[in-house]
Amino acid sequence: MAVNSLLNMTAKSLAVYQKALAVTSNNITNANNTSYSRQRVVLGEAPPDSYGKFTIGNGVQIEDIQRLKNQALDNQILKSNSSKSFSEKQSTVVSQVESLFSEPSDLGLSNLTDSFLNSWEELTVNPTSAALRTNVVQNAQKLSVKGQSIYEGLDEMRSDIGKESANTIIDVNNYLTQISTLNKQIYESSIVGNSANDLLDKRDAFLEDLSKLVNINVTMDSDNVANVSIGGVYAAGRLSKIEFKTVEENGKLLIKTADGNTSVSLNGGELYSLQKSYNTDIKDYKTQLDGVLKSIYDEVNNLHTKGYTTTDPPETGLKFFENYENGNLVVNSEIVDDVNKIAVSSDGSNGNNDVASKIASLKTKKLSNGLTISDNYSNLVSSIGYEKVLQDQNAESFDLVLSQLEEQKSNYSGVSLDEEMVDVLKFQRSYDATAKLIQISDELLNTLINMV
Repeated sequence: MAVNSLLNMTAKSLAVYQKALAVTSNNITNANNTSYSRQRVVLGEAPPDSYGKFTIGNGVQIEDIQRLKNQALDNQILKSNSSKSFSEKQSTVVSQVESLFSEPSDLGLSNLTDSFLNSWEELTVNPTSAALRTNVVQNAQKLSVKGQSIYEGLDEMRSDIGKESANTIIDVNNYLTQISTLNKQIYESSIVGNSANDLLDKRDAFLEDLSKLVNINVTMDSDNVANVSIGGVYAAGRLSKIEFKTVEENGKLLIKTADGNTSVSLNGGELYSLQKSYNTDIKDYKTQLDGVLKSIYDEVNNLHTKGYTTTDPPETGLKFFENYENGNLVVNSEIVDDVNKIAVSSDGSNGNNDVASKIASLKTKKLSNGLTISDNYSNLVSSIGYEKVLQDQNAESFDLVLSQLEEQKSNYSGVSLDEEMVDVLKFQRSYDATAKLIQISDELLNTLINMV
C-alpha cells in the first residue's frame, strides 16, 4: 500500500473516532435528560481499494448513528398518559364538587335538612309559640340558601369547565403545530440523508404532552414522520395538520374540527374529563340535588296545605314553600311576614299539632322509590365520594403502570453511564492506535524522502 494511501486512511479513521467520541459525549451529557434517547454509533468497513486481483481494506466508516427507541413501548406510554391524566382531572373536578356540598359538617345540606324537620318537631310541643314558628322559617331559609349555593356552585363549575376546555383545545392546537413543523424538518433531513435524532426527541416530547390532554394514535412512516390522530380524526402529519375547537350544541360540549364538519370522540386525557364533567357528571349531580329538594318542597307543601293557620279566622290550603327553582326553596312570603300562617293544626284548633308532627316525621317517611329524603341525599353524597376514591385509585394504578413503562423505556433508550464510559475507552484507544499509525506513516514518508 502506498504511504499516501495509508495517511489518507488513518486521517479518515481519526475523524471517524472523533465523531464516535462526540456522540458518546453527547449521550453522557444528556444522561439526566428524560426526553433524550440514547444514540449508538454503528461502525463498518469503508469501501476497499482494488489492485488488480487484490482487494485491500480502506479503514473504518460510520454507517449509522442509531437512535434507540421502541415505538410499541412509546405507544403504550402515550395511552397510559391519557388514562392517568383523565383520572387525575376527574379526581380534581369531583373534589371541587365535594367542597360545594360541605359534607359532613354543620353547614352541610344533610344537617340543615335535619334542623328544618327537627324545628317542626319542636313546634309540636308548643304549636302557638311565635319563637318556635320563627325558628321553623329561619331553618327553612338556611336550607334554601345552602341548596341554592350548591346549585349555583355547580353551574359556575360547569361554566368554568367550558372555559378551561376552550383553553385546553388551544394547547392541543399548539402541540399539533409544533409536531407538524418538526415532521417537516425531520422529513427534509431524511431525504438528504442527515440525522434528525434531536428533532425526533423534541417531537416525542410534544407527543407525550399532547397525550396528556387527549387520546391520540401515532403511526410512523418510512421517513420517521409521525401521523397523529385524535379520537379517530386525522390531526397532523407531514404535509398538513388541522385545528380543533370546542362547540356547545344542545347543552353539550363537543370537540370538532375547525370547519365544524367532524366531531371528535374522546376517551382519554384531561379534555375528555372536562367534556364528561360538562356533559354528564355535573348535570347528574344537579338532577339528583333537584330530586332531594323537590321532595322536600312537595312533601312539606302536601301536608301544610291540609292544615290550618292560627290566624283569626284560621286559613287552610296555604303552601309553606311558594316556589322551587334552581335549588332555591322559596318560603311563602305570607308566612315570612306572619309566622302565625304556619299551618300546624289539622282541625283549626290552636292546641292541635298533627300537621307539624307529620312534617317532622318526614325524616323517616319512605318516598315512592322506597327511600327517605335523607337516604336519597346520602346516596348522592356517597356517589360523589365513591367517584373521588375510584378516580384516585385509577390514577394511582395508571401511575404504577407508567412507572414500569418508563423504567423499560429507560433501560432501552436511556443513557447508562457505565456503558458510555466503556465506549469512551474503546473509541479513545482506537483513536490512539490510529494516531500511532499516522506517526508510523510519517516515519515511512521521511525515510522515502531521505532516500532520494
